[in-house]
Amino acid sequence: MAQKSIPNPYTNATGRRKSSIARVRLIAGKGKITINKRDIDEYFGLATLKQIVRQPLVLTNTQEKYDVYVTVNGGGFGGQAGAIRHGIARALIKINAELKPTLKTAGLLTRDPRMKERKKYGLHKARKAVQFSKR
Repeated sequence: MAQKSIPNPYTNATGRRKSSIARVRLIAGKGKITINKRDIDEYFGLATLKQIVRQPLVLTNTQEKYDVYVTVNGGGFGGQAGAIRHGIARALIKINAELKPTLKTAGLLTRDPRMKERKKYGLHKARKAVQFSKR
C-alpha cells in the first residue's frame, strides 16, 4: 500500500545569537507570535525588540501568513530577540527558497557569533588583571 505524501503543516528552524538559542516553528495562520507560551507583547516590553523579531516577516511581506511559535532560552532579551529573528528567517527560506536573496542582503541569515570571552586563570575576568604594584 503506497503512502500519500502529506505536506508538512509546519516548518522548524533554529536561530542563535550570543548565548541564546531559539527554536522557531512557522504554521500557516494569521500572524500571531507566541514566545515561550506567552504573547510577544507580554514577553518583550520594548518596541525595538518586537520590531527585531518581526523584521524578517515584514521584509518578506508574510506578517499575516504565518503564526510563529518560539521556544527560546539563554542570554538576555536582546540576544533572544536576535536569535528569534535568525530562526524566523531560516524557517522562511525552508518554506520559500526565493526569499533567500532578500533576507541575505538584509543580513538576517548571518549568525551573530559574538560571545562572552571565557575567564582565564590568574585574572579577575577575561582580561582584567590584578593591579600592578612596583613595590
